[in-house]
Amino acid sequence: MTDLTRTFGCPVELTLEVLGGKWKTVLLARLKQGPLRYGDLRRQVSGLSDKMLTQRLHELEQIGLVRRVTVDGHEHYALTERGESLSAVLQSLYDWGAAFAAEAAVKLAP
Repeated sequence: MTDLTRTFGCPVELTLEVLGGKWKTVLLARLKQGPLRYGDLRRQVSGLSDKMLTQRLHELEQIGLVRRVTVDGHEHYALTERGESLSAVLQSLYDWGAAFAAEAAVKLAP
């Protein structure tokens, strides 16, 4: 769980604490495309257990980056306004990763 009660040395340290961990940024990047149901997130993020998905979504909700919404009678997860404010950061991470993968001949899943 993210501890926001301590004092951080700088804004970068705080940002890494909030977004840290393998799955948080991946989930935010998926939700950047639009609201998704739990099962859709589970299928789109390989290697993520149900327990970890539930924990990370809960953390992202607690921080105020993700919220649950009802779409067509079904519960979905969506970015909040605060979560959407990360769009440029997430796009930069995506672009950097894609460029690095090409340069270093790293395979990316389709």
